[in-house]
Amino acid sequence: MRVSREDLKGLIKTKLHKAGLNEEHADVAADVLTFADARGIHSHGAMRVEYYAERIAKGGINTNPDFRFEQTGPCSGVFHGDGGNGHTAAKLAMDEAIKMAKENGVAIVGVRDISHSGAISYFTEQAANADVIGFSVCQSDPMVVPFGGAEPYYGTNPIAFAAPSSDDRKITLDMATTVQAWGKILHARSKNEAIPNTWAVDSNGEPTTDAFNVNALLPIAGPKGYGLAMMVDVLSGILLGLPFGNKVSSMYEDLSEYRKLGQLHIVINPAFFTGITEFKKDITQTMEDLNQVKPAPGFSKVLYPGQNNDLVIADYKENGIEIVDDIYEYLKSDVVHHNQYDHKNPFAAE
Repeated sequence: MRVSREDLKGLIKTKLHKAGLNEEHADVAADVLTFADARGIHSHGAMRVEYYAERIAKGGINTNPDFRFEQTGPCSGVFHGDGGNGHTAAKLAMDEAIKMAKENGVAIVGVRDISHSGAISYFTEQAANADVIGFSVCQSDPMVVPFGGAEPYYGTNPIAFAAPSSDDRKITLDMATTVQAWGKILHARSKNEAIPNTWAVDSNGEPTTDAFNVNALLPIAGPKGYGLAMMVDVLSGILLGLPFGNKVSSMYEDLSEYRKLGQLHIVINPAFFTGITEFKKDITQTMEDLNQVKPAPGFSKVLYPGQNNDLVIADYKENGIEIVDDIYEYLKSDVVHHNQYDHKNPFAAE
């Protein structure tokens, strides 16, 4: 099913508003989710809506949070999310970080006590759109075996980065610290597809290609991904005085309880270093240089980081965003949710 970005955002916003989010928060959440689908990051797009709707309806997301920004230093602050919608809190926190970096050169803003905030590249691109560099990390469910371990401890703990160029393009990075994000497993399940045997392990710790048989994810590059997951957990959990490691609550543990997740934004203003014009010109040159690198056998071109997303965006503008039919039918329906996520085993096939 192909739908326009405007129609998809409208369907998502309506569903989340019906579940209980106020119109402003539902609009931000819908924008973040549509952002993901428009870039082919379907694991963090419309397929997440029913989960959010069920948690909202059951009280696990505060629909009337007391959002509060506390500036703790010239270049630091904490945004208190009060159990509210993570997409909105993370966006407002990035607004504060951008403002601080514009004035003082750099900013580090922690976001406390929020729900899941979606594809965090949305927030780093928010920074790049303001002519500053954005870096963001956040916690997620403990679903990943540490290197050498046989049971999960850390989450997929994503890292995102974005920087502006001298035209409308941005160089970007959005990656899990696992070989693949859990949402990609869910996407494979939604399409009944197999997964590569390097993504995950089964209950015996053996590699699996069956998306319905996954019991834990693998860190990217073994000990290196394990170390990155630790770094993200320290910066977005321990640094903010929040639950960390395997103490981070599951998305499905109890949908009536707030999750208390953490996220950290770091913003750097190039105007305080090399100068914004020179910086953006050199980013553009980097992109062009990478495109000119001789491709390896089997590749037609070297893409700069984030360029693949640009190609997907160009496709959706012409043909619409591809959405799984069942998800589209749910979004169109009057059903808020089907009561399928509460206390669910996150690895369960059903």
